[in-house]
Amino acid sequence: AEQAPAELVDSADPGADYKLTKISIITRQNKLNELMHALNSIGITGITVTNVLGCGTQKGASHFYRGVEMDMSLLPKIKVEIVVSKVPVQLVLDTARKALYTGKIGDGKMFVYDIENVVKVRTGEEGFDALQDTPL
Repeated sequence: AEQAPAELVDSADPGADYKLTKISIITRQNKLNELMHALNSIGITGITVTNVLGCGTQKGASHFYRGVEMDMSLLPKIKVEIVVSKVPVQLVLDTARKALYTGKIGDGKMFVYDIENVVKVRTGEEGFDALQDTPL
């Protein structure tokens, strides 16, 4: 998995409770750079990317992978995971959909989860504060 650096955001009210939401996006591998650029434009700089295999509507069809026609039930995809608190979830979904849309089967899926808590291992910070990139 690859992780981009998180951007330091000053909290107007350090004690405020922020709702934490995880957005998991599964899509084509060749859309990663476009997606990262789009997310960065709305203030999302911390993401986790994993190479995954999966199937959905495309299952059982012949596809071209790296120029070779293959009958595949599991297709190579990427899974992009983001946790947001201040950036509106709907803005993330709309931005990602616009960046990923081709109109063809395989554009992907986006899943939205409530996050109960997050703990930064190094400092013990929790919640919103744990998502902030602080210097050593």
